Order: sequence, then structure tokens, then C-alpha cells
Amino acid sequence: MENKFIRGTFFLTAASLISKILGFVYIIPFTALVGTEGYALYKYAYGPYTILLSISTIGLPLAVSKFVSKYNEIGNYRVGLTLLKYDMSLMLFTGFLAFSALYLSAPFLAELLIEPTDSTGNSIEDVQFVIRLVSFALLIIPTMSIFRGYFQGSQSMGPSALSTVIEQVVRILFILVGAYVAIHILDSTVTNAVGIATFAAFIGGVAGFIVLLFVFFKRRELIQTQRDSSPNNEEIKVIPMFKELTGYAIPFVITGLTIPLYQNIDTFTINKLFQSIGYKLNEAETINSVIGLAQILVMVPVSLATAFSLSLIPGITSDFTSGRILEVRNKITKTITILMFFTLPAAMGLCILGKPIYLMIFRSNNSPELGGPILQWYALAAVVFALFTVTAAIMQGINEQKKLIIGILLGIFLKIALNFVLVPYVKEIGPILATYAGFFLSIFFNIYFIKKAIAYELSPLLHSLKQIFPLVLAMSIAVWGVETLTELWLPESVSLYSRALVTSFLSIAAGVLFYLGIGLRLSVVKTLRK
Repeated sequence: MENKFIRGTFFLTAASLISKILGFVYIIPFTALVGTEGYALYKYAYGPYTILLSISTIGLPLAVSKFVSKYNEIGNYRVGLTLLKYDMSLMLFTGFLAFSALYLSAPFLAELLIEPTDSTGNSIEDVQFVIRLVSFALLIIPTMSIFRGYFQGSQSMGPSALSTVIEQVVRILFILVGAYVAIHILDSTVTNAVGIATFAAFIGGVAGFIVLLFVFFKRRELIQTQRDSSPNNEEIKVIPMFKELTGYAIPFVITGLTIPLYQNIDTFTINKLFQSIGYKLNEAETINSVIGLAQILVMVPVSLATAFSLSLIPGITSDFTSGRILEVRNKITKTITILMFFTLPAAMGLCILGKPIYLMIFRSNNSPELGGPILQWYALAAVVFALFTVTAAIMQGINEQKKLIIGILLGIFLKIALNFVLVPYVKEIGPILATYAGFFLSIFFNIYFIKKAIAYELSPLLHSLKQIFPLVLAMSIAVWGVETLTELWLPESVSLYSRALVTSFLSIAAGVLFYLGIGLRLSVVKTLRK
């Protein structure tokens, strides 16, 4: 079981990292093609799409993972296949409903985002156009996600990992080639280029779905043999099966929606909040766009947390179902320790090097004078998002779904309230501080009930982290020192972009070499590698 957990974590971690890195890299040429205003338009489309995607799947991919893992553990492989058949039909139906809802509500959503009397930014018609194009992805992505849940519940992470990478590669190629052709060959508008980019979600989904179908049919005989030879092949009726699944699914919906909800709260409130304090629409859209770009950078290290949570749920569910509470505690400690080992230094590096990194990646056409400070403030959200993702996964693995929902809702309400309270006083930093406050509330809520439910002691975890925190502090000092010395060493004649490039490269290289050079020798890391 432990080997499966580690191998599954490796596959999903690698796939998530590759996917996030690709998702981060393509933004550089894409924003160079469409600019800040074009990226804001792209963000407007993907915001409501992400919400409806989570609603249309009603939490079933991860719920299927948990359900299949539970019944495989007790030797009933037939139930998983029965569930897959019914869920595929359900996802086709809910995906069509979600597509229809997003397509038809595009005019209403556009009016929420854009003030029609202010013509300094994107128009309502532009927003409506891109929202309708991205809605087509809802016809394929929910069905594909069920397949991924089935494979993950069977402790087979490879198919999900492969389809994730293929989906992202195809999507990005379609975005970049399509946008380039639209602007530079067809001499079309930025709006049309962004429309092509949003439709790429559908194209990528088709590619990922084909990969999963291929793997499933290739393994069909093995799956059937496993089903027929399993010791406990008792059928479960459809209604009780969906009742149990729904109990798992609803918390997964809310958990999966949490980070997108926070981002959408910003997307849908920032324009009008800043206009209410005297900003023009194009100025508010610039802030909206820059915060979105900062979120992309922050989400790269968070991909580790996503991968860990996907592997954590089936493993913890199996151990919890079988009464192996000690194994549950050990996996929690190991996962959070590894998570902090990677995400904390990455977040600190972004915090220190926010200005040169933002300028290096997005150049001068994406408001670096605003983007650098925003990225510095937002950087530590990587740790906060990661901790929330993993603690939420743990709560679901130990059947504390109802309490998890309460904690999430409390955090969201706090976020909304603080957005309105803070923006008039601290301007663009307000939404970031509100995000921290909301997530911290949910994380502390989760930790309290994890401790209570399985008598989890924090002392082993704190003992592990005591070795990591001083190392991260020392690495941060080293990175700051290299950045300062590089800035002093470079002559004034060097351009701002070149300065940012050299400073970022040397500082990151120094930080990585310093951190890994010492970190891999720590006793806690050696223990985790065993």
C-alpha cells in the first residue's frame, strides 16, 4: 500500500508539475500577443467556466476515486465498473446542462463584469463572445474527469497523469498557434484571438479523453478478469450507490470550488470596487489582469498540493476504512512535511524576487511596476493554498465532510466582506489580504477537527518542520544577498529587462543550489526518502 501511495504521488506530482509549468510558460507568449486587456478578457471567460465545470461534475471525479478505492479494498471490483457506466451517462447529461447554462447566461455575466457606460476597456459584446466559446468545453471535460476518478480510485495514477499532460499540451498548442494566426496572419482582432484561446479548452479535453479511452480498452481484459475473480462481487443497487456517492461528492464540489471561487470573487468584484473609488475601467481591468497573472505564478508550486491530495484521498480512505489509524497519521505527517519542503522555499523565492521575476516573464507590456509588488504580496499564498488543499483532502479521507464545508463557507464569507472593507484603504493589496484571511480561517478549522477526529498529534510534524524552517530562512537570506549584489554589479547601461533576467536567473540558481545542497542532507528528508 505504501509503495502504491508513493508511486501514485510521483505520477500525479510529475503530471501536475508538467501541466502547471506548461500552463505558466504559455502565458508569456500569449500575453505578448494579446496584452493585458486581452488577458483580462481571457480571465473573464475562464472564471465562470471553472465554477460551472465543478458544479457540472458535482464532485464526482474525486468521489468516484474515494468510492472505488473503498470497494476495491474490500474485494468488490464489480461495483467500480458499474459506477463508471452510470456516471458516464450522468456526466454527459450534466455537462450538456452546464454548457447550456453558461452559453445562455453569457450576456448576464458580461454585464456583471463590465460597466456599459465606460468604453475605456473591453466591451460587453467581447466578454459575451469569449464566455460562449469556452462553454463548449463543458460538453467533454466532465465525462473525461470520471475516467480519471476511476483510475485514481484503482490506485492507477498513470492514465490520469498521461491524459492531464496530453490535454494541456494540445490545449496550449491550439491557443498559441490559433492566437498567432488570428493576429499576425489573418490580421484579426484581439477579441477573436482570445476567443480561439478559450475554445482550446474543448480541443484539449477531446485529446485527454481519447488517451483515457485508449488505456481503458487496452486494459479491458485485465479489468474484467479482476472483476470476475474478486472475492466479494456483490452488486449494489443504483439508488443506494448514488446516495453514498452523493455523500462523498458534495464536499468535493465545495472543496474543488474553493480556490476558483476566491479567484472569481476578485474577478467579479475588482472592476466595480475600483471604479467606485475613482478608477477608470481600463485601470481596474489592469489590476484585475495583473492579479490573475500573479495567481498563475503562485499556482505552480501549488500543483504539488493538488497531486498529493489526489493520491492522499484513496490511500487515507483505505487506511481509515480498515482501521489503520496509525498509517493515516503517518501519511498526514509525511505529506505535509514534503509539501512544506517544496512549497515554502518556492513561495519565499517568489516573495523576494517578485519584481524581477514578473518583469522577466511578462516584460514591460503587462504593468511590471504594479505586477512586481502584487506578486510579492501574493507569493506566500502558494503555501496557504497548498495547506488548504491537503487539509481538505485529509478531512474528506476521514469522513469529516460536513465540518469541512462549514470551514470553507466561513472563509468565503470572510473573503467577500474583507474585499469590500480593504480595497478603499489599501487598494490592490486589499483582495490579497482578504484571500489570506479567508484561507487561514478554513485551514485552522480543518486542523482542529483532524486533531479531534483521529487524535492526531502535531508534535511529530512540528519536529520535522523545525529542520525545514531555518533552512528556508537561510536560503531566503542567500537569495536576497545574490539579488542585491547582482543589482549593484550590473552597470546602469543594462536594460531593465536584461537586469531582471540576469538577477532572476542568478538568484534562483543560488537559492536552488543552496537549498537542495543542504536540504537533501537533512535527517527529516532522509527519513521521508526511505
